[in-house]
Amino acid sequence: MGPDPLDTAAAPVAVAPAPVDGVDREAVEEVLARLMTEVAELESVPPDGDFFHDLGADSLLMAHFCARVRKQPGMPPVSMKDVYQHPTIRSLSAALTAPTTAPPRDEQETEREAPCDVPVHRAPAAGPSGPGRPHVVLCGLFQLLSFLGYALLIAAIVTRGYAWIAAGHDPVDDYLRSLAFGAVVLAVLCTLPIAAKWLLIGHWKPARIRVWSLGYMRFWLVKTLLRANPMVLTVGTPLYSLYLRALGAHVGRGVTVLSRSVPVCTDLLSIGDHTVVRKDALISCYRARDAMIETGPVTLGRDVVVSEATVLDIRTAMGDRSQLGHASSLHAGQSVPAGQHWHGSPAQPSDSDFRGVEPTRCGGVRRTLHGVGQILFATAIAAPLAVGGLDAILSKTPQVAAVLEPGPAALLDPGFYTGLLVVTALAFFGSIPVVLLLLAGVSRLAGRLVVPGRVYPLYGFHHAVHRLSTVLTNRRSLNRLFGDSTAVVHYLRWIGYDLSRVEQTGSNFGTVVKHESPLLSRVGRGTMVADGLSLMNADYSSTSFRLSPTRIGAHNFLGNAIAYPARGRTGDNCLLATKVMVPVDGPLRENVGLLGSPSFEIPRSVLRDSSFDDVRSGPELRRRLAAKNRHNAVTAAWYLISAWFYLFLVTVLFAAAADLYASAGVWAFALANAVLLPFTIAYYVLVERLVTLFAPLGPLFCSIYDVRFWRRERYWKVPSEAYLRILNGTPFKSAVWRLLGVRVGKGVFDDGCSLPERSMVTIGDGCTLNAGSVIQCHSQEDGAFKSEPSEVGPGSTLSVGAFVHYGVEIGARVLLEADCFLMKGETVPDDSRWAGNPARPMDHGADGGGFR
Repeated sequence: MGPDPLDTAAAPVAVAPAPVDGVDREAVEEVLARLMTEVAELESVPPDGDFFHDLGADSLLMAHFCARVRKQPGMPPVSMKDVYQHPTIRSLSAALTAPTTAPPRDEQETEREAPCDVPVHRAPAAGPSGPGRPHVVLCGLFQLLSFLGYALLIAAIVTRGYAWIAAGHDPVDDYLRSLAFGAVVLAVLCTLPIAAKWLLIGHWKPARIRVWSLGYMRFWLVKTLLRANPMVLTVGTPLYSLYLRALGAHVGRGVTVLSRSVPVCTDLLSIGDHTVVRKDALISCYRARDAMIETGPVTLGRDVVVSEATVLDIRTAMGDRSQLGHASSLHAGQSVPAGQHWHGSPAQPSDSDFRGVEPTRCGGVRRTLHGVGQILFATAIAAPLAVGGLDAILSKTPQVAAVLEPGPAALLDPGFYTGLLVVTALAFFGSIPVVLLLLAGVSRLAGRLVVPGRVYPLYGFHHAVHRLSTVLTNRRSLNRLFGDSTAVVHYLRWIGYDLSRVEQTGSNFGTVVKHESPLLSRVGRGTMVADGLSLMNADYSSTSFRLSPTRIGAHNFLGNAIAYPARGRTGDNCLLATKVMVPVDGPLRENVGLLGSPSFEIPRSVLRDSSFDDVRSGPELRRRLAAKNRHNAVTAAWYLISAWFYLFLVTVLFAAAADLYASAGVWAFALANAVLLPFTIAYYVLVERLVTLFAPLGPLFCSIYDVRFWRRERYWKVPSEAYLRILNGTPFKSAVWRLLGVRVGKGVFDDGCSLPERSMVTIGDGCTLNAGSVIQCHSQEDGAFKSEPSEVGPGSTLSVGAFVHYGVEIGARVLLEADCFLMKGETVPDDSRWAGNPARPMDHGADGGGFR
């Protein structure tokens, strides 16, 4: 099966692996045949036998084969991409020994590291040498005191403000006081992070900062405040551009930023006029490597398009009118020339057009009026409503009002807790049908008002309706509640999805599904989605947007973390692998698999994926599906009850603070704020331990209709992991990882790594885990589920957006570059550097070095 046409464009990265001088092709073919025979446990391997169709191999077995080849002295390096593109012993040996043509000189220049005073990564010769334990303890103490100080500040603001508002004489006076208080609080919360940045940092410059050092403490505090700023809620509006300018970023006129990933080192960010940065793009102007924070510039020219789900590393640039496709990345030192379109990870030239919609008239007056309207809404409506709601809860709810009344403490009355259980249960469970009715109404109203295919200017009525629909209908809590169960198709249909005639599997969609217009999201019959699907129904320029239907064909299987564009060129019976870049032009792909960025064709399925076909139809399917539904119903109930009981306990915590307010004053609420985070950690660690008490995680290869898989779904759904984000960049996160069963070494720096199966991951001493990185110890492919542990060796770095699959062994002092996808079963040797999607070995040159 040939490569995808997308992969044949001119590129600075050669497709064929580099040969080893003096290696005989027949000798290479003999070694490959011998190793394949041993790995696949076959008597012989025909030189023209297809690995997947004839020999029955799968990607996990072939990953072990590649690892064995790389360990053979004198053999050329081989990657999974080589195996897929040359799926026989004869064709693979020919590719490994064929002479390669060096890329043109101008393409070589795009790979070369841009001049910079900051040293680039080299594989260290010895183990990790991070800061000592005293630095870690001092940094942790500083972060703890910062958290306590912020808790005291919030408590003081809320208590003093509420007391002042409660002294009002009539509803009008109450409203005016709420308006003034809300405006002041909003101004303080918005300007405090900006002031902190200028006072603690001044101007960001390219630098290297040792983690846990004094410089890192300032870096962490500013980063935390910036990302907690209410101004983050203005993403996609002109106010957000003003916010970035206030932080020192060079943002031109007419810029639209839709990504919620807030840049930290803003002085190093430059965005030219009329550029658009779409959702889920990661641009931070810093990265972590070898226990060091490296800051560096990111420069975007005029009229640039940065598409969805992209990663831009430090020291990258895009020229005027250039484009970067979705699911792509720029590595440090890469620069897209003016007017060129690039895609892939790392990016390379492409003929595809990623703009999607032409600009329209959207002048300064419209942008100004939109910004003024946002400020008026926040100060005149949102803030008074929030304060009024707090007043209603405190004064109108008998159980809470009783606490505030003078006299004996209501907390000593058992009836208080009974009443509070009832009140919180009514509020929690009663809100679910109300929210469902609201979502159905909003999505259908938006569908009538915003016409697909029509180009609308930003910041007008139609844009406001679309934005409201997008925000409201992407409810993570409801996706988590209904996902991984039969109920998810009913929920998605309820909010507007077109799912054709559903073939119910009980796992049609995972717990994370995003969209921009539910009414324009269409998924064919028999299609299954693992998790992390993002349907890109809207195309944006810096001045306009247009909605279009996003169609996924029938009988597809989609892996994890896939951004699917409205112009996606895939049809029926396709396998879309994890992190694949879905093509937007060329022929319609059907009956094939797609892997990588840019994507290339792989087999749709292999023999092992059909191991459980006997339970996919007929009476056996109906019997097992009914049992799965019962199990999933208990899981959903457990999820709801644990979330409700957490709400009840938090309410009791702040009721106790209210009871102590008369004697302790503001310190009572400060203590409640301070206790909230450790209480949340302890509560959800306990919940997770209870879930795994009788069903510990371990290696699995089973059907999705096996009770062991249902227990794994329960593990993903019931315990919350949202609280872990607060601990990013602190030594406390490693401590919590250990409580959750992760085998974590000493001196690990975790800036935002995700571990879906905590107890199946081993992380060595001195590792550096960047924001957006993932170590996932499972894979679902159609009706089969596979899970194996993964290990990261000491001193290794997972860069921003790196994705590590299951059954992986990463050696010591390894560097996985930004946005790479390390496939299942890979074995990465010590002191190596890997990059790409799928990942393969890379030279240890400057950051822009080439593949081996």
